[in-house]
Amino acid sequence: MTAAAEAFSALHQDRAPADPLVLPGPWDAASARVFEDAGFPALATPSAGVAASLGYADGAVPPREMFEAVGRVARAVAVPVSADVEDGYGLPARTLVGRLLDAGVVGCNLEDSWGREGAAAGPLKDPQEQADYLAAVRDVAGRELFINARVDTYIRGVADLDETLRRARLYVEAGADCVYVIKAPVDVIPALRDGIEGPLNFVFIPGGPSPEGLGELGATRVTFGPGLLFRAMEALRGVAAELR
Repeated sequence: MTAAAEAFSALHQDRAPADPLVLPGPWDAASARVFEDAGFPALATPSAGVAASLGYADGAVPPREMFEAVGRVARAVAVPVSADVEDGYGLPARTLVGRLLDAGVVGCNLEDSWGREGAAAGPLKDPQEQADYLAAVRDVAGRELFINARVDTYIRGVADLDETLRRARLYVEAGADCVYVIKAPVDVIPALRDGIEGPLNFVFIPGGPSPEGLGELGATRVTFGPGLLFRAMEALRGVAAELR
């Protein structure tokens, strides 16, 4: 295991309940340096944020451009970087792992549904097939990549706790290091914490619990999706309005 991969994995261990790992989501090299300078120990690129920065809709970035973009982020900072690579772009595990390692990242998000989040609900993948894919990625990557397995039940209209837990447990058994039930309702977070072994990722939603509050509910780490890009763009709109 490289030192960066080991350091990133260690950040997820032995977290106090109100002290989750907070991973800002840079969309380019400049934003990554801002977050690094602020003292964050690691970063996690959001696919939707990178897409917006490149002029694409969420889910529409050609894979080559996505890997190039996350590579620029990883090269710009000294802290570990994890990359959201959606569903893996249909790439075989060996190809996907090779491109991630070539980009210089130490972790990845892999989701279990088709189609972008903002579109009409796309189908969930067969959980066993997804588990097999995660196992193949783990086998190729060894411990060089921290795998964050995203469970898309709640954003795909399957608000079923039992099904969510079934998928999460399959992915952990397949070798996932962390489970990310995206946009799970706040009131089910404690049940997810009780029912899933290992680190849990939850997304910060404006108006919802703070990162510390999410930690108290059961989050091991907190990410932001494209939310920080949206906040930056709102601030830039204000600057633009003043200039006019």
